[in-house]
Amino acid sequence: MQTFFLSKGERSLSKIVAFLSSLSKSRRWKLEISEDRCTRSVQQCRYLNGVAYKILGERTGYERDDISEYCCGRYFGWKTVKVPRTPNNPNGIEDRPIRTTTTDENGNRSVLSTTEFMDYVAFVQRFAASKGIHIPDPNEELEEEEQRRAA
Repeated sequence: MQTFFLSKGERSLSKIVAFLSSLSKSRRWKLEISEDRCTRSVQQCRYLNGVAYKILGERTGYERDDISEYCCGRYFGWKTVKVPRTPNNPNGIEDRPIRTTTTDENGNRSVLSTTEFMDYVAFVQRFAASKGIHIPDPNEELEEEEQRRAA
């Protein structure tokens, strides 16, 4: 796989044309073009899962995946889907989030940008606060860790 980045305003396509021209003519090729976006960082994901969701799980008794699904549904909205019937769900209907932090409404990979992810995390903090649960900001968490180490 080969990746090319086109800077804003730049449209010199000679490298791309040369690469495409070098591809074997005896095979089929698939080209995908997507916008180069800054997606959420590993640190942001660690904070959401290791701090926010962890605190919610400890305080509510729910598993991480259940908390994530519920928060995504509250934030992005819900869609009704048909599922296999069970004794507890004889109608075979469930509500699922329209999208998650990593997939769009069609189930395709679509990771939230850095700022979209920050907005989602802020929502999770507000939701927790409405239930009387404090989730520290990322900088609060670092300060608390530094204080623990210094003591």
